[in-house]
Amino acid sequence: MTTLDEQVLHAINTNNSFVIVSHIRPDGDAIGSALGLAHSLRLAGKTAEVVLEDGVAEKYMSLTGADSVGRKIESDYDYLIVVDCSDAMRTGNALRGATPDLVIDHHKTNLNFGKLNLVESETEATALVLAQHMPLWGLTIDKEAASALLTGILADTIGFRTSNVTAEALRVSAELMDKGANLHQVYYQTLVTRSIAETRYWAQGLGKMRFEEGLLWSELTLEDRARAGYFENDDADLVNTLSSISDVLICVLFVQQNDERVKISWRSVAGIDVSVLAFQFGGGGHAAAAGADVSGSMDAVRELVLNRTKAYLNEKRPTLI
Repeated sequence: MTTLDEQVLHAINTNNSFVIVSHIRPDGDAIGSALGLAHSLRLAGKTAEVVLEDGVAEKYMSLTGADSVGRKIESDYDYLIVVDCSDAMRTGNALRGATPDLVIDHHKTNLNFGKLNLVESETEATALVLAQHMPLWGLTIDKEAASALLTGILADTIGFRTSNVTAEALRVSAELMDKGANLHQVYYQTLVTRSIAETRYWAQGLGKMRFEEGLLWSELTLEDRARAGYFENDDADLVNTLSSISDVLICVLFVQQNDERVKISWRSVAGIDVSVLAFQFGGGGHAAAAGADVSGSMDAVRELVLNRTKAYLNEKRPTLI
């Protein structure tokens, strides 16, 4: 029986045009994974189109290929790949009902919705999965691809600060540096630099923080976004800062998408698996970091999610003592 890597190698060798899709509100891992893979496919003489329904945030526009990312599939293709996405709904309307030929991911809640599924839930980032497997597929990782993949690794590990970081992740990152990725530059661009609009947006959320017996929560509304002049529909990574506050066991951030939809992000300490909560609301993710999109007004969603989160935290609290 051929291995999955052999099947992917065969697919790359026998197809010429590729489309790579990732999830709505793409983070650094989604963007870095898609751009890194697309660049290496182009080096192999293939055509590769990256499609992200919400586009690429300004902070990632320096990555090679970012300026050519589409919002929808514009042309025919031979092979469809989805990266860093646990289910088809998370791609928005990008797939338009098509079944991916290959799904590459690291979320434990992945539904294996591709014809082939490379899902490594213990690996820190999808970009790390790619960095380890792409050479097996005959793909070259040059400076540009290495920079994109390192971006993804740094984004999902918050600069190697998450509890799941292994020595292997550091070794692979060092290999990407050997291929030309500038750690200082990528780290600064991915995790340090902030625009004025992002900083003002953060101020709105920080001013609304609430804390109760290990649970911290805050929210960002459409009005907050307009007031800050922030034009993305994500949280500008505020949730990772909230989760770093001492004495917080679970933090929840509510980000209003429109009048009837709210994005929920959970973060937690070791020993509390918030992906369980996210899955209850139709989302997914990892034990320590998960999310979901929930229909309803901000007030209604906040009440429902906080009640379930408080109940879950009370269940888990004795095991943390």
